[in-house]
Amino acid sequence: MIRLIATLFLRAAVVLAGAALATFALLWHAPGDPALAIALARYDAVVPSEVVDLVRTNAGLDAGFWKAFQAWISPLLVGDFGKSAVTGRDVWPELLTAMSYTVPLALAGLLIGVSLSVPLALLATRQPGGWLDRCAVGVATIGAAIPAYWLGLLLILLFAVHLGWLPAMGARTPAHIILPALTLGLGVAASLTRILRSGILEARGQPFLPAFRRRGVAGRAIERDHVAPHAAIPVVTVFGLELALLLEGAVMVEVIFARPGLGSFLVNAIEARDFPKVQAVVILAALLFVTVNLLIDLIYRTLDPRIGEHDA
Repeated sequence: MIRLIATLFLRAAVVLAGAALATFALLWHAPGDPALAIALARYDAVVPSEVVDLVRTNAGLDAGFWKAFQAWISPLLVGDFGKSAVTGRDVWPELLTAMSYTVPLALAGLLIGVSLSVPLALLATRQPGGWLDRCAVGVATIGAAIPAYWLGLLLILLFAVHLGWLPAMGARTPAHIILPALTLGLGVAASLTRILRSGILEARGQPFLPAFRRRGVAGRAIERDHVAPHAAIPVVTVFGLELALLLEGAVMVEVIFARPGLGSFLVNAIEARDFPKVQAVVILAALLFVTVNLLIDLIYRTLDPRIGEHDA
C-alpha cells in the first residue's frame, strides 16, 4: 500500500510539473510580445516602448525562458500562486472568487446529469432492444454528439429568446444558473446513460448469475450484490472523468452565457498574457484530474479487491 501511495504521488507530481511547463511554454512562444500585451491590459492605452521595456523587466520576461519559469514555479511549490502581471494583486483571492461561481455551476450540472442518466439507463435495461431501450440510446447518442457551445446557444434561443422564460446572460439571480447547468447536465447525462446501460447489461450477462437463480437467491439480492458492483466499475471511470471534465466544460459554458467565473477569468488572462493567472487555472485543473484519478483507483479497490492484489 505504501508503494502504491508513493507511486500515485509521484505520478501526480509529474503530471502537475508537465502541465505547468507546457502551459508556460505555450504562452511564452505564442505570437506577439507578451510584455506589450500586459502593458496594454494594464494601462488600457497605447504605451511607449520604454513602458513596455519596464513591464518586461518587472514581469521577469527579459530573464530568458528557464529563468522566468523558475521564478514563477518556485513560489508555487509552497502554495503561492504569485501576483497578477496586470493588476499586481494576489492571484489566489481572485481565483477563489471565480471558483465561487464555477463550482456551483459544475455541481448543478453534475446533479442534472445523474438525475437524468440513472432513470434512463434503468428504463432502457428493463427490456433490452425494446422501444424504450432504443429511445434512450438514441437520445443519449444525440446528446453526446451535440457540442456544449451549440447546445447552449440552442437553449438560449428557445428558453430566453423565443419563450422568454429564463435569463440568458449573467449571474445576478439563481435563475441565471439554470440554462448553463442544463447545458452541462445534458452532456453528462448522455455519457453516463450509455455507460450505465452497457454496464448493467454486461453484468446481467455474467455466466455465474444463473447458478444463483437456481439456488433460489432473490432477484433483488442478485441485482444488489452482484450486478450492481460489476456495473459500477465502468461507471466509476466515466463518472470520474466527467467530474473532472466538468471544470473544463463549465469554463466554456461560462463564456457562452457571459457568467463570471473561471471562464472569463481564464479568457481575460490569456488575452493579457497574464502568466500567473493562466498557470493558476491550469494547475487547478491538473490537480483536479490527479485527485479524481486517485479516488478512482481507491474506489476500484473497494469494488473489486482483486484489482489491487498485485500491489500488495
